[in-house]
Formats: sequence, C-alpha cells, structure tokens
Amino acid sequence: MGTNTFTGEFRYSIDAKGRLNIPAKFRKALPETSEDTFVVTRGEEENIAVYSLDKWREKEQELLTLSSKLRAHRAYKRQATRFATPLKFDSQGRVAIPANLLQHAGVDKEVVIIGMIDEIEIWDPDILKRYEETEFQLDAEDIEAIDKYTRSS
Repeated sequence: MGTNTFTGEFRYSIDAKGRLNIPAKFRKALPETSEDTFVVTRGEEENIAVYSLDKWREKEQELLTLSSKLRAHRAYKRQATRFATPLKFDSQGRVAIPANLLQHAGVDKEVVIIGMIDEIEIWDPDILKRYEETEFQLDAEDIEAIDKYTRSS
C-alpha cells in the first residue's frame, strides 16, 4: 500500500455551514503538488466524489479524449465536470461542501467518508447502508471476473 493513498472509513458530521473535516490521514496523503486542494463533484452513485487536485487533472485529461460528437460522451463529461468544485481545506482541516452536492448525496448531518485508494467518497450513512444491502453485493462470479480483470491488466 502506497503512502499517498486514501484508505479506511471515517464517520464525521457536517457543521451548520456545510463544512466537513477531512480526516488528517487523508490530508497527509494529499500530494504536495495538489496545493492543499481537493476537487469535489457528484459521485457515480448517490454520493460525493473527492479527488486530489492532481488526480482531478488526470481525470480532466481522460475526459478530453471523449468525443463531443457523441451524446453519451457529452453527457458523461457534463456529469463529471458540471458540479466539480476545487476546495482548499482550512487550518482546522475543513472544506465547505457545496449545498447542491450535499443535496445530491442526501447528506443532512452525519457522513461516512471512505478512502478508495486514489479518491474519496462521502456518503449519507443510511444511503450507503441501502447500497451495501443491494448494489454492492458481490457473488463468486463477480469475484472471479474481477480476479481475471486484475490478472490481465
């Protein structure tokens, strides 16, 4: 496991101003070249995705390879970039999450922050539990397909 990776799960609260404390472990894993900046946007599910500024720049380069002529490519690019907001954390390690992202993720007060190696996810605990009971279930066939994919990469 690399030293500059985001791993683990943390439970925090959003304060009245929409600020969230980013776990110290994740702030320390942020590369110097990210200038104490995270980029937050809508996640693939009902969550908030958080990237280091460096990782977001890589994602932008990937998005540039999509065709503006294809509807699905435009829609995906729009989805990824429309809500992207760079945030510097303050001296107490907090970032102010935009209200539209909190609404998208159904976050009111409590959150679960999950490290996903090269990105972070922010979830409402009840929504995460619902996904874990349905969408995130893996069977033997899923595990086998993942194993084949990782061996071929």
